[in-house]
Amino acid sequence: MGATAGAVVWGRAEQQDLRSRVRGTLLGVAVGDALGAPIDGLGLDEIREAYGAEGLVDLGFGYGRRGAVTHLTQLSLFTVDGLIRAQVRRDTGAWHPPTDLHRAYLRWAATQRDWGPDERRKDDGWLAREEWLYARRDPTRSLLIGFGDDTMGTLESPKNPNELGPEATARSAAFGLLVGWEPQLVVQLAVECAAQTHGHPVAYLSAGAYAVIVHALALGDSLDGAVQRALALLTARPGHEPVSDALQHALGAVRQGMPTPARVEELAADGSADGLLSAAVYCALVGEDVRHGLCLAVNHDGPSAAAGALTGGLLGALHGETALPPAWLAELEGRPTLLELADDFAMEMTQGPALHGPAGASPGWLARYPRA
Repeated sequence: MGATAGAVVWGRAEQQDLRSRVRGTLLGVAVGDALGAPIDGLGLDEIREAYGAEGLVDLGFGYGRRGAVTHLTQLSLFTVDGLIRAQVRRDTGAWHPPTDLHRAYLRWAATQRDWGPDERRKDDGWLAREEWLYARRDPTRSLLIGFGDDTMGTLESPKNPNELGPEATARSAAFGLLVGWEPQLVVQLAVECAAQTHGHPVAYLSAGAYAVIVHALALGDSLDGAVQRALALLTARPGHEPVSDALQHALGAVRQGMPTPARVEELAADGSADGLLSAAVYCALVGEDVRHGLCLAVNHDGPSAAAGALTGGLLGALHGETALPPAWLAELEGRPTLLELADDFAMEMTQGPALHGPAGASPGWLARYPRA
């Protein structure tokens, strides 16, 4: 797998725009995840009984605090870590990003087993030493099985070949932030990495579609235009029809009157990856602002955390970090880590050659993102 630098020119304004979109995407995933987490799996009637007629319109308590995130945000962070590590390892002549992402996801899997960071693992880098990430936040069986051993799932031999869930899609926003890559390579990487836990074409193609929608947004496209780009790229992929139909359904639903929980629930269907992607696209399109779009995404019968995370990633990539509700960000679990990682990613993407190369590298950068 290769990449091309494309036509991106990194002037100061372009670097600042990318950093805002990277921050917005990662914070958006996390704040949507945190908003939906306390009501994940509840029916709409149960949500309204607990929070009032409008449903949940502010961060609720989950995992003992307000603003707590789930495994969806944890894995999104390790996706970013893996992408940076892949760039750093490229200097050595080793260039296979799916392997680097798999190693990153295995570092996440260790956080679900261990009491805390193991200082003896010198190659972990800084993210795996963040103690707050060692909280187990209801990871699904497909994730624990997928990363339960060192064998990497591939498209030829995927893990969990019948798994349709949205978890692989919800960790895939960061692939779209590879703005120097061609869109078809973004799709390919997201698809290959999704197959490490979600081997059904509906699941891994939803991840690819979501990543390339974020990619177009990060490059300044409209959400409608980004979805059209994803649809064009999907047509070459066997088994794309359910995902393409779900995206078309989302676009069509925009013209069907005022948004309601019932419409979101209809799009989300049985909670599979294509349904959640469709619901997220719809909520991002019809939301009056970020807050409204996220509240719409989580108040329905179904996987509220995944719907919120997917919607938040789209809105964050589209509008940048300053559009996100500040009161929610103020209480968001792990915000310092999210911002630090986002800024490292933006710096790697725009100034990587100044940080590391075949001729030499910053010792501080290699301590954060070891080549091993």
